[in-house]
Amino acid sequence: MADHSKMKLGRKAIKTDSRTLMLANYLTPSLPPPPATADWTKGITGWGMMLNDTLGDCTIAGAAHAVQVWTANSSSSMVTIPDATIETAYEQWDGYVPGNSSTDNGGVELDVLNDWQKGGFAGHTLVAFADPKYTNLVEVRQSIALFGGVYIGLSLPLTAQTQDVWDVVPGGGANAKPNSWGGHCVFVPKYDEKGFTCITWGQLKMMTLAFWKKYCDEAHTLLGQDWLTAKGSPAGFAAAQLQADLKAIK
Repeated sequence: MADHSKMKLGRKAIKTDSRTLMLANYLTPSLPPPPATADWTKGITGWGMMLNDTLGDCTIAGAAHAVQVWTANSSSSMVTIPDATIETAYEQWDGYVPGNSSTDNGGVELDVLNDWQKGGFAGHTLVAFADPKYTNLVEVRQSIALFGGVYIGLSLPLTAQTQDVWDVVPGGGANAKPNSWGGHCVFVPKYDEKGFTCITWGQLKMMTLAFWKKYCDEAHTLLGQDWLTAKGSPAGFAAAQLQADLKAIK
């Protein structure tokens, strides 16, 4: 049985912005339905903790795991961002001060993505991000199939601490204490008919469809330059319109 009770979380309350692009606006009628399964993990099982066992930096760890997935599926080998760089991003984007535990308070996903898009992350460019509706599993699957994954937020219940597969437990809801563990950010590069698989605390973790529907409350499709360089813009995705909309926002 898993024991994640000593692991850190770190996703703060959800922040929204009316200017955020919506993924559905760029999924054209010519785009085929997402495949029944998608898996961009390349058989890799060890992904690195990214300091998320000692710091509440999951919003940074999730970004670093996205870079790993993109580079593992390009012509180059997988790139793992060093822990020192992870910590620096946690300082700059989430306000952490090394050695001061009172500042280890996690981060806001939207703020992290905006900072990444503006300044890069260890030389890896986030061209844009657009939000699928986290309740719309077709959009979520399109995000994973087309762009290598989806960066999400979960409101985890305490029951998630000891589950090998994250699933809904009767009476284990996360919305009211004492059953709530807290907010967590993960990157999801895989799905099948049974559920979704994320990267968290250095390992792959499967969650059932029921778990996703109950506890996922935030999702962002990341358009990383590493991925786009290797795969190109998918047919049926309105990339030109997205770029025009992005320019208008800027």
